Amino acid sequence: MNKEHPKVNFGKTGVLLINLGTPDSTNWWDIRKYLKEFLSDRRVIEVNPFIWKIILNLFILNFRPSKTAKAYKEIWMKDVNKSPLRYYSEMQTQKLNKTLGSENLLVDFAMRYGNPSIKSKIQSMQNNGCEKLIILPLYPQYASPTTATVCDEVFRVLMNMRWQPAIRVVPHYESEPLYIDALVNSISKKLNSINWNPDLIIASYHGIPKKYFEKGDPYHCYCHKTTRLISEKFTKIKIITTFQSRFGPEKWLEPYTDKTLEKLPKEGTNKVLVISPGFASDCVETLEEILIQGKKSFMDAGGEKFDFISCLNETDDHIKLLEHLVRKNITQ
Repeated sequence: MNKEHPKVNFGKTGVLLINLGTPDSTNWWDIRKYLKEFLSDRRVIEVNPFIWKIILNLFILNFRPSKTAKAYKEIWMKDVNKSPLRYYSEMQTQKLNKTLGSENLLVDFAMRYGNPSIKSKIQSMQNNGCEKLIILPLYPQYASPTTATVCDEVFRVLMNMRWQPAIRVVPHYESEPLYIDALVNSISKKLNSINWNPDLIIASYHGIPKKYFEKGDPYHCYCHKTTRLISEKFTKIKIITTFQSRFGPEKWLEPYTDKTLEKLPKEGTNKVLVISPGFASDCVETLEEILIQGKKSFMDAGGEKFDFISCLNETDDHIKLLEHLVRKNITQ
């Protein structure tokens, strides 16, 4: 061995859990910075980039941060001064490290938008000797604006690296038995904790513009597949699929969650549970949009009982699923 050669870390594998992202705080400028990065992604907004840049900078980024900041303030975890998404991402990483991590297997997390960035975490893992990376986007149902944009960013980072690690991506896991079992278990646990019987369970997934589906995005099909597999194992109560979080004037995947919640009481469905299978962690879309706004809409329309089933978060079932996905992709 050449004693003059600098020490090189090598031979390790890194596991990088990646979720959507979160602002650093509820401060207006932090919210604006986060929204600008998110809404500047061409995978998220497929509009003429010149026109969209004008709309984004002149209108959206001047008015939307206040509304978004209000939503985040409703659900911000003040005791740890973190968003729920950031907190649960950290907990998932810690628990997965305990079950999976070793001297030669490092587990960490990153956000597609905001901090910690994908770039910083990939560079850190390479500096620590990782020659192979397992990229695990925490989106069970593949979609272009989620999983694909994670891959875009990962490979943008690699484009500027002289010594690139080998990459393996977990593209989707909408029908993994452990995933379906975890969701069914979460439904059963919720039913055991309440003293009323739901008329209906709503599986609410994040929506995407309908034109993305028409162009070939498989997300719509993956969502319905997940709901079907849950329903096959949990047959006590009917489960339907809806889509939430639409943005802008164009048509998105239907039926819309908010419109469904408003009309159900008029149709005689007065007691509902909502589950969000597409979200690996509770976040502003589940805790504010569903548990606060969705509940209010349903109750104002005449509903009697409403509850939300927490995301899988850092539960043992979820960690078991993540460990399984990693081990399967290490050995293949």
